[in-house]
Amino acid sequence: MTEPLTLSLGQQFELERMSRAIDETGDLTALRGIAKQLLQAWQSQKAATQWVMRQQLGAPATLVQGPVGQ
Repeated sequence: MTEPLTLSLGQQFELERMSRAIDETGDLTALRGIAKQLLQAWQSQKAATQWVMRQQLGAPATLVQGPVGQ
């Protein structure tokens, strides 16, 4: 049985920090900047996860990548 995915305490604090920053931002340009930072972090995490999977499976990159947009 696999354990459910949970955030570490540090990740929970970072999530709360970014959520508050979004809530407190009234400037559309600043909000766009925050959104772009989060998008970059999300895509970087996906790339790192795929890299780890490839390393563990010993498979070429094309075998573990999902469809475009995932």
